[in-house]
Amino acid sequence: MTKYSVLFKDVAEISDNDRADIARLYLSYFDGSDEAQVFSDLDEKTEVLLLYFEDTLVGFTTLQIYDFEWQASVVRILYSGDTVVHHEHWGQQALAFAWIANLAKLRRERPDVALYWFVILKGHRTYKFLPAFSQSFYPHWSIDRSDLKPLADALALQKFGDAYSPSTGIVEFSESKGHLNPAFAEPTQQEKNKEAVRFFLERNPGYILGHELVCLCEITEDNMRPLTKRIFSRSNE
Repeated sequence: MTKYSVLFKDVAEISDNDRADIARLYLSYFDGSDEAQVFSDLDEKTEVLLLYFEDTLVGFTTLQIYDFEWQASVVRILYSGDTVVHHEHWGQQALAFAWIANLAKLRRERPDVALYWFVILKGHRTYKFLPAFSQSFYPHWSIDRSDLKPLADALALQKFGDAYSPSTGIVEFSESKGHLNPAFAEPTQQEKNKEAVRFFLERNPGYILGHELVCLCEITEDNMRPLTKRIFSRSNE
C-alpha cells in the first residue's frame, strides 16, 4: 500500500524543485496570481509542511510563527498561509495530523506563552477544518467567541492594514492576490447543507473574488476535539 509522507522544512531550506511544484500546485487551483506572487508569499513565511504521495508533491501548507504584544503581555501566533491539496488527495489526513503534531512542538518550546492560530480563509473547505480541529473559535456560527475578536482585529490590522475591515471581519485587497478557480470554488449542495459552509458563505460572500475571512483559534488542549487532543498528546510523549 502506498503511503503518504509529510516533510517539515524551514522555508529557506526548500529546494528549487519543490518551490516550482508549490507554485504549480497553487496556480492550478487559484486564479489572479502568478509564480512571482506565490514565491513572494512563500518567502514571508517561516516554515512549510510538504505532502508527498510516493515521490510527487500533492499538497502543502505554510506557516509563520511570531510573537505579538497584547494587553501588556506577549502571545505567540501561528499564522497559516496558503494550504493546497490536489483534489485527488482530499481524503487523506496525513497533512492535518502532521500539522497537529507540529502544534505540540510549538507548545513544548514555550509552554508558558499563550498560543493562537490566526488564519484568513477564502474557501469553505479550509474553514471546515476549524470545527474539525477545535471546540470553538472566532467567528463561529453558534458559539460566541467574541472575546477573541479584539485580538483578531489587532492581528489583521497589523498584517493587512486598510485592506482589513473590523466591521466585516474580511480582508479585501484592491486587486485579488489569488482566488479559487470557479471549478473548485462553488460548494456542492451536500456541502451547503453543513452549518459551517453556510456560515462561511454568509460571512464571506465575496470569497469568489479573493476576499478572506479572518479567523482566530485559541490553542489549548481544552479547546481541542478528541481526535486532535489524542494526536497532540501522543506527539508530546
